[in-house]
Amino acid sequence: MDMLNPISGEIFYIDKPLGWTSFDAVKRIRTVLTKRTHKKKLKVGHAGTLDPLATGVLIVCSGRATKNIDTIQAGEKEYVTTLQLGSTTPSFDLETEVDAHFPTQHINLELINSIVPQFIGEIQQVPPAFSACKVDGKRAYKIARKGRHVELKAKTLIIKELEIIDFDAVNYRLKFRVVCSKGTYIRALARDIGVALGSGAHLIALRRTRVGNIHESNCRKIDDIINFLQNEPMVTLEEFESPETDLNIEF
Repeated sequence: MDMLNPISGEIFYIDKPLGWTSFDAVKRIRTVLTKRTHKKKLKVGHAGTLDPLATGVLIVCSGRATKNIDTIQAGEKEYVTTLQLGSTTPSFDLETEVDAHFPTQHINLELINSIVPQFIGEIQQVPPAFSACKVDGKRAYKIARKGRHVELKAKTLIIKELEIIDFDAVNYRLKFRVVCSKGTYIRALARDIGVALGSGAHLIALRRTRVGNIHESNCRKIDDIINFLQNEPMVTLEEFESPETDLNIEF
């Protein structure tokens, strides 16, 4: 029987739940793997951060497979998101309270469709102040949460597809699907769409449905993965270091 070998490297496809940080998932998996393999300093990392208020595809790598993280997170991403039009928050999502309201009566599906093309292709995007971008060696969100101004430079990125799924003209909620390059902040896209509509906007729901060729259908709930790892046959540190062990691992 083939055994899991987290030391040589395994890759786990997780459907991250709402409210969890990406590190929460990494920590849960690392805790189980270090206990099962008897290796205290086992490398475990994720390939692309998801905000706590986002759900969906999160890829976690262990052992030597962590060398693949840069390659994995460089792949294009797909998201499905819902915007609340007519109001903004400092974080551009529900992490912070609404700080301003804007008119919405002029917004209709025709106007929305007319502004979509300006967000497709190569664009410039200023990351949110509430982000992991670094400013003078510090994470921007740590500065922003102290109420201090954060100045971030625009970055070049690519929006391959932006498809309107639904527009609720009563509550002014806009749902769309976006396929984009690494480094795209959907919260910042929400901000910019709000501005383009002559209003404001912030995210009220976000789900990552794909990373590269890994779809949400390939992912499992974190509790199911933890249960699997607690019961599946697994190579221990002693077995891994044994000269008699033939691992036959290919990278």
